[in-house]
Amino acid sequence: MFPKLFWAVVLACLALNAALAQDPTKVESKHYKLAFENEWVEVVDVHYGPHEKSALHDHPGGVVVVLTEGHLRFTDQNGNKREVYAKAGESRWFPPLKHRVENLGDTAYNAVYIGIKARPSAAKAGPESGQPAMDARTEKMLATIVAALTQ
Repeated sequence: MFPKLFWAVVLACLALNAALAQDPTKVESKHYKLAFENEWVEVVDVHYGPHEKSALHDHPGGVVVVLTEGHLRFTDQNGNKREVYAKAGESRWFPPLKHRVENLGDTAYNAVYIGIKARPSAAKAGPESGQPAMDARTEKMLATIVAALTQ
């Protein structure tokens, strides 16, 4: 009897943990769309229409790049509320967080969230470091940006 009860409790705990840690691209697909993912980062397109709200979800630590200004209310898992005025073009770091979001504005809010999945080492990129080398397209784009900045 004890082993069956033990495994039932273990399964219930795993299910509860899965329910509490909610990937926004799965539970909030209306607001969060996966744009790109590899073993280091997850890039997510964020869109909230006017006055839209989300369910509780979480993000890894990362950077949000604001595309359109917005007035948002974040409510964490403990009920603490924080209003944020986001300006188009700004970037902000967020630690790992679990929250609900409400767009308080009359216009849509758009952003890109770059979640950090693993801490890259300071070593040079490439097969020996465990980090991928840049592909040709990225290398060309970076060279163009560097050339423009050094002129």
